[in-house]
Amino acid sequence: MHDARTLMDLGAEAVRRLARRGYSLDLAALESLHTRRNENIRLADELRAESKRMASEVQQAAKRGEDISQLKERARQLKERIREIDSDQERVEGELRDLLLGIPNLPDDRAPDGDSEEFAVEVRRVGTPPAFSFEPKDHVDLGEATGIFDFGRATKLSGPRFAVSRGAGAALERALAAFFLDLHTRRHGYVEHSVPFLVTRKTMTGTGQLPKFEEDLFKTGVADRELFLIPTAEVPLTNLYADEIIPPAQLPIALTAHTPCFRSEAGSYGRDTRGLIRQHQFSKVELVRICDPEDADAELEQMIAHAEACLKELGLAYRVVTLAAGDTGFAAKLTYDLEVWLPSQATYREISSVSHFGTFQARRANIRTRGTDGKPKPVATLNGSGLPIGRTLAALIEQGQREDGSIMLPEPLVPYLGFRLIAADGTPVV
Repeated sequence: MHDARTLMDLGAEAVRRLARRGYSLDLAALESLHTRRNENIRLADELRAESKRMASEVQQAAKRGEDISQLKERARQLKERIREIDSDQERVEGELRDLLLGIPNLPDDRAPDGDSEEFAVEVRRVGTPPAFSFEPKDHVDLGEATGIFDFGRATKLSGPRFAVSRGAGAALERALAAFFLDLHTRRHGYVEHSVPFLVTRKTMTGTGQLPKFEEDLFKTGVADRELFLIPTAEVPLTNLYADEIIPPAQLPIALTAHTPCFRSEAGSYGRDTRGLIRQHQFSKVELVRICDPEDADAELEQMIAHAEACLKELGLAYRVVTLAAGDTGFAAKLTYDLEVWLPSQATYREISSVSHFGTFQARRANIRTRGTDGKPKPVATLNGSGLPIGRTLAALIEQGQREDGSIMLPEPLVPYLGFRLIAADGTPVV
């Protein structure tokens, strides 16, 4: 969430930057609410001081035996006026908070212009997409032919956009999660966490999922308890430090977790309904870093390298792109996507987003550290996928397919799997 004063000081610059992502900032409304808020605070303080003086006058006049009826009426009127101002202030604070909660992060000028993936700018390509002497199949056909996926029975259980993995497929999911967690904890220094999959409205608001994206979330509750299923482990991991002041010596903090993720995909309008690319439930290893804002750019580059390491270790061809300002997520100021090659589509598809939020999430969740002057200040937060299991599975299967219908898997996974090949009939082969 933004600081209102900062947006007003930026003025036309804030309007310009937000317009790059398609948001029209009503600066006049913001200034009006902020002015009204400050005026109410000033007036309430003055009236409380006067009420305090009036109470003293009433007490002294009563001791002198004077008629205090007019003084008491004035005191009553002051208290009534204070209640009116407090009530108005509560409304103004709510309106101001609602306005600020709905304003997306200011995009970084490093993000190119544009409002869709078509405007993303390629940074680099790594690895060579595999060449096949046959027409490559997609992961759905390969998975169902080998029997490691069963989308039909998943639909019977839960409807579309769910999957069942079995045999070597289920083992591969488990192996990928363990491999990613080991890579990030043993080599990259992240601390693994096991976190709740159900969180409160406040927690969702802290990282920017609410109020804007409520229609894209699964919600549940018991009695009067309202809880949301997490769309990513970023939500509980970042909010672990909500309403806390982190000692500077503890920064940077690096967190990781493997969790299921739940998304309704509202507004996707049928895109990628086939297979593992866009599902209502999927699992993912998430990376979160919390640092001093001055160190955030360096931390971002480090996190990109950590996500890339997953793809390099698995030998998957991919590229890195910078997302356009209008295609960057609500809470992010700058996002780099890692896109893996999918032979069946003959193109690169997003497999990880690594985002720099600046102090945007920290202000919403009230996560602070101390500056060199000892005063509290917001931290910076960053997060990225390291990696999603389903999309990685799709890329592994498609890039590792062979003409006979078998699937060759990367050597680094063998210690986790106990086999290197999935035969055409789904049998694991050492």
